[in-house]
Amino acid sequence: MSATAPYPGPSPIRRPLAAAALLAALAGLVFGLLLAGAGPASAHAALTGSDPSDGAVVDTAPKQVTLSFSEAIAVGDDSIRVLDPSGKRADTEAEPRDLSEGGTVRYGVSLHSGLPDGTYTVAWQAISADSHPISGAFTFSIGAPSDTTVALPSQEAGGGPVGVVYDIARYTAYGGFVLLVGGSAFVLVCWRGGATALPMQRLVVRGWLALTAATLVMLLLRNPYTGSGKFADAFDLAGLQSVLDTKPGAALVSRLLLLGAAALFIAVLFGTYARREDEREKKDLTFGLGVGGGVVATGIAATWAMSEHASTGIQANIAMPVDVLHLLAVAAWLGGLASLLVALYRTPDIGSAAVRRFSAVAFGSVVVLAATGIYQSWRQVGSWSALTGTRYGQLLILKVALIAVLLAVAWFSRRWTGRLTDPAVASEEAPGSEEAPGEDAESASESEDASADVDPERAAQLARQRAALTATKKKRIRDADPERSGLRRSVLAEAAVAVVLLAVTTMLTSTEPGRTEEEAANGAPSASAPAAGGPVNLKMPFDTGGQNGKGTVRIDIEPGRTGSNDLHVWVDGSDGKPMDVPELKLALTLESKDIGPLPVIPDRLAEGHWSASAVQIPMAGDWKIDVTVRTSDIDQVTIDKNAKIG
Repeated sequence: MSATAPYPGPSPIRRPLAAAALLAALAGLVFGLLLAGAGPASAHAALTGSDPSDGAVVDTAPKQVTLSFSEAIAVGDDSIRVLDPSGKRADTEAEPRDLSEGGTVRYGVSLHSGLPDGTYTVAWQAISADSHPISGAFTFSIGAPSDTTVALPSQEAGGGPVGVVYDIARYTAYGGFVLLVGGSAFVLVCWRGGATALPMQRLVVRGWLALTAATLVMLLLRNPYTGSGKFADAFDLAGLQSVLDTKPGAALVSRLLLLGAAALFIAVLFGTYARREDEREKKDLTFGLGVGGGVVATGIAATWAMSEHASTGIQANIAMPVDVLHLLAVAAWLGGLASLLVALYRTPDIGSAAVRRFSAVAFGSVVVLAATGIYQSWRQVGSWSALTGTRYGQLLILKVALIAVLLAVAWFSRRWTGRLTDPAVASEEAPGSEEAPGEDAESASESEDASADVDPERAAQLARQRAALTATKKKRIRDADPERSGLRRSVLAEAAVAVVLLAVTTMLTSTEPGRTEEEAANGAPSASAPAAGGPVNLKMPFDTGGQNGKGTVRIDIEPGRTGSNDLHVWVDGSDGKPMDVPELKLALTLESKDIGPLPVIPDRLAEGHWSASAVQIPMAGDWKIDVTVRTSDIDQVTIDKNAKIG
């Protein structure tokens, strides 16, 4: 059922055509993954080097320890810690200094002078530009290796009990989104009568509740998930405020606001819409609900796209819409599948026309999934070795295998769909249906009902009995239909595979992409030097004239050539420490060609650190970069500097 084409009945011509279309979609997905060439930047950041290096033995104590990463990261006060053999801090415990230059992202911490010989442990933790926490540890020795009381952390960032709960909430959020969006779409597009079915109402409402609860949990746990790993910090107001200033925090808050609109949509769908009897009015309301629901569903899907893998790396302006389409297709397919399963098992009224309409929706969803999946895999894998030799690539292969199994089971569902008849027809043709047990009881109830006018309680009791007998009769007729029973079994098998598929998909969103993992293993940065141009590094002092209005703006533009660039901005106060400002804007102007100003509004990553992905520079030249810094409600200044790009 998952990917079947509309099927009015058995046809020897349409059967091979539909099967060929399914095989073509699956083959396109597989070969798109395997033949993807090199290209995009990675999503997770990875440690690519250090000084001293892991396991190194140096003759004299270094003045500092530096770490290099494959892409920009957000750091805090304790992001890099150096511990002596006894476990005491050997660094100055200041916030890591940003030593980035060119295309290399590097941070360092200063060490105390006069450090004794022995083995030192370096533990680090940061946040990637795609919102995922990263961490690690290594050792180096001064003079000669020695015993150390420091145990290397076995728990990665985002691990432990907090990480487990956060991952459960992440999975629940995806599941809730699938049920909410897929169930609503199933009612509006495939089976409008489902708006009056209580099991369908419960399915959609439970999807909304699951997504809302999971989003609240993720918002509260975001601070300990990326930091201490302690549940108590979930209620740290300062930590919660810092989360709200980041892209993931803003995305979670936006999702909660959109879920408020989704609650209103559900109330109309299963209230006003379900009670509407005039066909013309119902058609108009269907259109309105479809448009409104589509906007809300797209907005909710965008909250994932704007804060995770799709939001960083090259072609982010393409990758985010593609990710939204991918999520909506998943919801339409798997959520519709869950709705069909509930309808077949819990309601006697769904007809063959509704099943076939879902067949068409599922087929279209699979085509969209194949196309968007190829593009996403190209961005995150990029090579045969990364596909087969990394955890991300192996999960991707498992996902493709599960899709193949799901499509195989769907082929059997399609065969049952072709033989499916409507419940009314089945009841007429069912042997002995005219003398079905319970009919005598119904007649007796009717005769008793005539004398129950004076007893409302007795009349209500008889009405409940008649309803129960009618439901039992319908269930008996429905269960006696072999085609419907066969379809229920095959759809149940599809749903079981779909649950595993959704779990694997959720794991992929929190797994380091294959390209990044491979680059980290090779010790090479993710971005190679461009053929033309080079990274741009600017330092621009500013003074807004107000209190605490002096500081320095540092700008990195990578790769510093025409096309898509990643831009990072750091603002330091007069004391050299990171400085948060209420507003920061940039504009690029190529005065020689009368191009611009091209506005750039970066996102805040951490205190004093902003970034913008996919900044488009249309041509090479001497570009003027204007930076507007506002330090208070009335204190603002615009500074500029020229840079050669391309």
